Amino acid sequence: MNDIELAAIASRVLWGGALLGALFGFVGARTNFCTMGAVSDIVTMGDWNRMRMWALAMAVAVLGLGGLEAAGLVKATQSIYTGANLTWLSHIVGGLLFGFGMVLGSGCASKTLMRIGSGNLKSLLVAIVLAVTAYATMRGVLAPLRVGVLDAVAVPLGTAQDLASLVAKASGAARASVQLGCALAVGIGLALFALRSRDARTQDVLLGGIVVGSLVVGGWWLTGVAGHLEEHPQTLEEAWIATSSGRMESLTFVGPQASVLDLALLWTDKSRFVSFGVATVLGVVAGSFVYGLVTRTLRLEGFRDPEDMLNHIVAGMLMGFGGVTALGCTVGQGITGLSTLAVGSMLTLVSILAGAVAALRYQTWRFERQMALEEATA
Repeated sequence: MNDIELAAIASRVLWGGALLGALFGFVGARTNFCTMGAVSDIVTMGDWNRMRMWALAMAVAVLGLGGLEAAGLVKATQSIYTGANLTWLSHIVGGLLFGFGMVLGSGCASKTLMRIGSGNLKSLLVAIVLAVTAYATMRGVLAPLRVGVLDAVAVPLGTAQDLASLVAKASGAARASVQLGCALAVGIGLALFALRSRDARTQDVLLGGIVVGSLVVGGWWLTGVAGHLEEHPQTLEEAWIATSSGRMESLTFVGPQASVLDLALLWTDKSRFVSFGVATVLGVVAGSFVYGLVTRTLRLEGFRDPEDMLNHIVAGMLMGFGGVTALGCTVGQGITGLSTLAVGSMLTLVSILAGAVAALRYQTWRFERQMALEEATA
């Protein structure tokens, strides 16, 4: 295989990633797919529909990746999510901070990108702060805290941390023999939760859940099959072309935003390259922009007051640090990571939800306190 053929594979992965991102942005804007909104709907109104949409996306992703594995096309253990060391403190702390931050910033990392495409200047600032903080957490001043303090607290499992590997180790069975069963059990369970309510069987819930979950599966196929080489002609090792981690990847939106910043600042550095993650990030913005054009909903939105601006700056910092520390966001861990059935992804998911609920309670407390003060001084 020559350089031209390698470039052709990379091009397919990148254009495919951009298309996946654009579809995510368009459909996400169309269905109002938003994890922060899903949690807020439950806490404030008792409405579970958007949470069921998210759960349906998880179900489709779990079943889809399980099917790809059963067909022998990919292995979940070849992703970043299934390492043998369970860095539980990083998942919990990172998830809590990310969940709290996404409420302050009026949306998670993916929603931030969609809102940028629709003309929201507040989300543009969140994305910039998120990218800077994420980069500092990966390679900069915050990296020692992440690696030396949080990641250092880990439980060695002696095997990959996905459920199939853990069940196989405990039972003595071959992983391949239990993998599909684990995927079916979790995927069907999530699907039943998502669809058991008649109120949730709406066009938006079905469209958002099925499409987003399918896009995650598409990312696994694109990087794990179309972009996979059994033996790279230069290194003579197994390789996944155009991914930043050097392994198969799917949709995630914190680390790739840092990569966009890196490319913007160091574009002429030949060691930098456009990755699958960068392509998906740009695709999400483009897809939501097209949706705004089609529906004539594009409009510029700025900050309400200095406090609103400060909240969004803090949100970007919390999501940037938390997303990198926890290895992903509500999509990167909550759907993509969860599709591998990794224990760390489950910890992160629960922690993100807990952080979001805490932030909503905090905002309610502040609002009620402010109203009480105004009544007292009236």
